[in-house]
Amino acid sequence: MYLLWLRVAAILYAGGCVAIFPAVLSKSLPWRKTCVHMGGMAFFFHFVSVVEMLVQAHRLMPVGVREIESLLGFAVAGLFFLAWWLYDAISLGIFALPATFFLVFIPSLGADRYRFPSQRVWMSWLVAHIIALLLAYAALCFSLLSSMLYLVQERRIKSKPKPGKGGLSPLDWLPALDTLERLASATLEFGFPCMTVGLLLGAVLVQETSLGAAYYLDPNIVASFVMWIVYATLLLLRIRVGMRGRRAAYVSGGALVVMMVVWAVNFFSQVHRFGPQ
Repeated sequence: MYLLWLRVAAILYAGGCVAIFPAVLSKSLPWRKTCVHMGGMAFFFHFVSVVEMLVQAHRLMPVGVREIESLLGFAVAGLFFLAWWLYDAISLGIFALPATFFLVFIPSLGADRYRFPSQRVWMSWLVAHIIALLLAYAALCFSLLSSMLYLVQERRIKSKPKPGKGGLSPLDWLPALDTLERLASATLEFGFPCMTVGLLLGAVLVQETSLGAAYYLDPNIVASFVMWIVYATLLLLRIRVGMRGRRAAYVSGGALVVMMVVWAVNFFSQVHRFGPQ
């Protein structure tokens, strides 16, 4: 029965993840209330699931990997709601609620490894996983390119041409600064859900392998989650904090370095060599 409550909690956590971004990034009061209510109900059902799980197992401490993941997610959610209650730090939900959902989602599938009904279904999930991550990285590249072009255009505008010097500049094709800013933000907003969906699909796909919990220790997976945090941080800085112009371009340059590291660690990854077993 505890699996039922955990699945209800996972669905509510997913709703809270969707609501937290407009609540924080757009400072929307209705979305904020939705996020708090859904997250609070998820935390309650999660608590019921944890208690029932331990009572059913006749022990007070978790033993299996699924139990530890569920309790870790419960701890993350509890700390977030405590910070929100004491300090009104709802912005932390951008990181805490998705992390909780990732930790709860796999245990909610069942006590054993999830099995796909057929090879065709597994392959369709794999294709969706690859497409989602490729779109995420492509969107990030466009955002980084827009930020770099912003620096070039800004310097071009500040260096006024000398009197009497005519002709066209080779950089006249560059868009306006405002256009580059909006493009950088829009591509981030598009790529972030793609990154989230790609990681979620990957977490399910790996259940067909013998990796199990070792999935989260793989260098590429760790780097991918770091990339997800970078994505969320860039969104928070651009939309909530209002970071623009030169500073945003420099931060985007740091994100480019992180992305290159993520691609580099693919050579040391065991996850992206798997197939159904």
